[in-house]
Amino acid sequence: MLIDIITIFPGMFSALEESIVRRAVLEGHVQISVTDLRDHATGKHRSVDDYPYGGGPGMVMQPEPFFLAVERLREVDATVGKVILLCPQGEKFTQRKAEELSRTERLILLCGHYEGVDERVREKLVDEEVSIGDFVLTGGEIAAMALTDAVVRLLPGVLPEQSVEDESFATGLLEYPQYTRPPEFRGMGVPDVLISGNHKLIREWRREQSLLRTLYRRPDLLSGADLSDKEKQMLKDAALRHGMTLEL
Repeated sequence: MLIDIITIFPGMFSALEESIVRRAVLEGHVQISVTDLRDHATGKHRSVDDYPYGGGPGMVMQPEPFFLAVERLREVDATVGKVILLCPQGEKFTQRKAEELSRTERLILLCGHYEGVDERVREKLVDEEVSIGDFVLTGGEIAAMALTDAVVRLLPGVLPEQSVEDESFATGLLEYPQYTRPPEFRGMGVPDVLISGNHKLIREWRREQSLLRTLYRRPDLLSGADLSDKEKQMLKDAALRHGMTLEL
């Protein structure tokens, strides 16, 4: 997979040179390239923004540098890929979206800044707009890093398949509680079932804990979950005990 990131702050992306993403790059699962948008500015001051037409606060990022940057990247590698603008107005980024994007051959990520980008970038250059949440950041760089991390870890061979399948949101539910050594810490123990060696009971315990954690923390996710009649009744009983209203 090829991921190109276009930004006016390329130094911020040193975070992608660590941990699992770094290993994925070294092992050849993904190639990540960061482009300085100012390298495609046409003025002598390398300016990429200007005052908005019609007045108003702040500055707006100009269309030309973005178009030139994307065109240059496609000259270097003809793979068309998908151009994504990171911005607050975009589709909310989810695990399902990460899975979808992980099957894309190439991603070109545009990091907005200031008061946003010229509308012509949205209309003619961008394929999709993505937001990582209902809040505003100073720019799209952190969002681009989050998207890149979430997508790269899903690429085949980057992580063990079982690790990805058991994670929160991978099954539409939150992940069950996890424990490791020591078996007792400051008077707090590990549930007996996890050290019983009975894998059937462990699977059942983890499933139940995953359902209960989702009920208490993100009950909205349960509406899309694949639940047995027994699980539905268990959740309804648990909700009733906690004074919650649950529709399944």
